[in-house]
Amino acid sequence: MTGRRKLLNRHASEIISFDHGGHKYHAQIARHEDGRVAELFLNTGKAGTDTQVFMRDASIILSLALQYGANASDIRKSLTRNANGSAAGPIGKILDMLEKEGAL
Repeated sequence: MTGRRKLLNRHASEIISFDHGGHKYHAQIARHEDGRVAELFLNTGKAGTDTQVFMRDASIILSLALQYGANASDIRKSLTRNANGSAAGPIGKILDMLEKEGAL
């Protein structure tokens, strides 16, 4: 296992808003100096709801995996898919969007 490659306390990030499954999501994405995604935080809905808590926790796990060297494209391919091949969940959706832009 590689060591954790943390970001500086102050770092640039971008926010992307998108819809998935009838919900509006906001993704905050920060990158390492080489352009690889280092953090991806998702937020949706009213604070304190189960969905909002689940998105925060899943985002923290994803960000830690990325900082320990997991490949974002491999994670994207491993997430649940619908019968038509589209992402079943919002994390898969944003990773698909980044992959399509060549940003992973």
